[in-house]
Amino acid sequence: MSEETVIKRFIAGAVCPACTAMDTIRTFDEDGRPARECVSCGYADTLDERGNAVPREVPTRVNKAKLAPEKKSQTVQFFPNPKLKKKQ
Repeated sequence: MSEETVIKRFIAGAVCPACTAMDTIRTFDEDGRPARECVSCGYADTLDERGNAVPREVPTRVNKAKLAPEKKSQTVQFFPNPKLKKKQ
């Protein structure tokens, strides 16, 4: 059973871009790409080949796939309204 362990190293003097805490960023390789994370607030991102940050996308209602189509609404009158009586 030879599992590859991920070595995470702290970066001295690094400041977290999310919580601005110093010395809480650690770096490691994730699927062959450099990544970093903050142990204080949980911020995490990966770095591209030039060293620029590529943040992970936070799931929101905009980027999630719709599960079911929206139903059209219909107005319903529960009690008869005497003002809406039809003239005969």
